[in-house]
Amino acid sequence: MPPARPLLRSRTSALRYAAAVAALWFGAGCAAPGPKAAPPVTRGTLPATVAPVATAPSSVPGTVGTPAPPPPTFTGTVEVLPADVRELMTGRSWRPGCPVGLDDLRLLTVTYWGFDGAAHAGNLAVHRDHADALLAVFRTLFQVGFAIERIQLVDDFGADDAQSMAANNTSAFNCRGIDGHPGVWSEHSYGWAVDINPVQNPWVRGTQVDPPSGAPFADRTRQSPGMIHAGDAVVQAFTAVGWTWGGTFRTAKDYQHFSASGR
Repeated sequence: MPPARPLLRSRTSALRYAAAVAALWFGAGCAAPGPKAAPPVTRGTLPATVAPVATAPSSVPGTVGTPAPPPPTFTGTVEVLPADVRELMTGRSWRPGCPVGLDDLRLLTVTYWGFDGAAHAGNLAVHRDHADALLAVFRTLFQVGFAIERIQLVDDFGADDAQSMAANNTSAFNCRGIDGHPGVWSEHSYGWAVDINPVQNPWVRGTQVDPPSGAPFADRTRQSPGMIHAGDAVVQAFTAVGWTWGGTFRTAKDYQHFSASGR
């Protein structure tokens, strides 16, 4: 399958805002992190939603204080799939014969904390019946400071699950079968499953680990950014909306996986 064509409609505004956030966030003298070698974010912007912050009093008489930089806040939206997103997905993550139609899906744009400590905007395609619940989940993940490498539509990786996982991409909808079970749809095919940080939270069965780069994280006693553990804030957020964590599966452990169906 040819590589996906990333959308560019909101890329300019996203870059402008990212520059503004970087100026505020690192204005205190910290060096900004270098760019990540990753595919471009499909779409999504971070509007300036923070209220003006009062000027901090100056310690030097007769001088004007410097405003404290406002912290980023969560922004999340749910929308019917725009025409350009439908075009991007058709023939990649969705095609005729999939168990749900494009009209059954919604585009989520959410703010998340990256591994670089900065706020980013990401996109997921999810089933319309679960869009609001997932928006609440990602709001919670942002509020607790949970780190996510990237959130992009799987179409940015040609709808190739292996490539998406290797890039440590958090994603939801992808119309595909279950590996090793011909003719059986994955829960992602319905838009009611999400995989989070696949490298830090790999699929594990015995000595098998997927993605392979997640092998060091098969040891779940590790405590590293982006990892999910039983009873933590990530599991609690999904449990609160009735979703099940793949880390509780009996045979293969799917630590990255959450689903509404429990499968």
